[in-house]
Amino acid sequence: MAAPAAPLSPADSAWLRRDGFDLDAANVARFRAMGRSGLLEAQLSDRIRDTLPPGIDAQLRAYPILAQPLQATLLAFKQRQEQLQSMPDGDAKVEAKKSQQQQLNDAADQARQITLLRAVYGSNQLKEQMVGFWLNHFSVFAGKGAVRLMAADYEERVIRPHALGKFKDLLLATLKSPAMLEFLDNAQNARGKVNENYARELMELHTLGVGSGYTQQDVQQLALILTGAGVMPLDGRVQKFGPRVAPLVVRDGMFQFNPNRHDFSDKVLLGEPIQGSGFDEITRAVNLITRQKACAQFISRKLAQYFVADQPPQSLVDRMSVTFQRSDGDIAQVLRTLFESPELLQSAGKKFKDPTQFVVSAVRLAYDGKPIANPRPMLNWLNQLGEPVFGRQTPDGWPLDAAGWASSGQMSKRFEIARAIGSGYNRLFTPEGTDKAQGGFPMITTPLYYEAIGPHLSAATTAALNQATSPQEWNTFLLSSPDFNNR
Repeated sequence: MAAPAAPLSPADSAWLRRDGFDLDAANVARFRAMGRSGLLEAQLSDRIRDTLPPGIDAQLRAYPILAQPLQATLLAFKQRQEQLQSMPDGDAKVEAKKSQQQQLNDAADQARQITLLRAVYGSNQLKEQMVGFWLNHFSVFAGKGAVRLMAADYEERVIRPHALGKFKDLLLATLKSPAMLEFLDNAQNARGKVNENYARELMELHTLGVGSGYTQQDVQQLALILTGAGVMPLDGRVQKFGPRVAPLVVRDGMFQFNPNRHDFSDKVLLGEPIQGSGFDEITRAVNLITRQKACAQFISRKLAQYFVADQPPQSLVDRMSVTFQRSDGDIAQVLRTLFESPELLQSAGKKFKDPTQFVVSAVRLAYDGKPIANPRPMLNWLNQLGEPVFGRQTPDGWPLDAAGWASSGQMSKRFEIARAIGSGYNRLFTPEGTDKAQGGFPMITTPLYYEAIGPHLSAATTAALNQATSPQEWNTFLLSSPDFNNR
């Protein structure tokens, strides 16, 4: 029989807890095989094969919202809307409206479940955290219009492929996303009917931040640059463009730059002249904005706030910002600067988990790779904790600091959720539509616990665990402890 592995050092355990949504046996094994620098490099270069458990892979493949192209999904929705509008008032119309609303809600729930399942079971945990970080940074609200039909596509085909790439490519991908165009109204932004909403949020929330020196005139100029950036006609009809403007049409998936809706006047953005030329104005604006020192500082600070501290050390932010500028906004290189920094470990155990980090990490630790059958309880827990996926109505994203999540009511809810997970009374293993609850309580006292968790618990948490009168209560005490709620 093999001897038990030596416990991870406090520094290695703390580093690994920040590297992913806390610990599971698979990530600890990868860490032992590759070492800190090897694992970091494999994650940043996205070389870790995403081997999902077969049951989870089957669930993801079964979601209709991913199986059908986005255009077909939106076209079916438009056709149902038209049918509803043509129906006479009465009970049949009321029922049809209810049915359509249910279909919209189902699409949003599928997107939420997909996001959480990938967070729990994804092999590249650093990438999974970055997908969640960018979904929050470039936040869209599923409750607006048809965004709930686009949310799964937004996570899977917009955010995920660019999560570790160049920031300017990620920004441009979100700019061309139907979900973002719909949420921040740029689909309605046209010459003569200019809508500044997206231009303002792009500068304030996505790139430069408040107080970075841009002006209202810059917002107005960017709004003009963005005129004509919208969504393809859903019915697939071929639009007719005259010979002068046809070469200026740009299409990418559901995105369309329509030159007939674009303001071709010359603009000045952040002091730089931009000649009226069509879609090229947009790429020039994205390049200009993302090259600003203010952008490097803003993104670096938010990343440091997410991973390191609510008030991250300015020295770390500055080094990350320098990397951002030298690498043309290479997200992986900025993360390397962060994860190789002494400041990361100096703040070990002091960064409070937000609700998503808490729920995902609790399921990861408790069930350690065992595939759940029903992710809906996780959606419900996040609703109770006030951080539903795709649920932020305003475009600023959920708070990254403890003040947003450390109220007494929040901690009481966390204890209830810890008890639901620790006791097994949670329906995670009960498929939807099945009445009989399945699955028992988890056993957390595994080799993983003794290698990477138990040796590093505080005296107070250890004393509380020693008072537990059952394995279920022991699980609850651990998952609700300050040691687990901070990383």
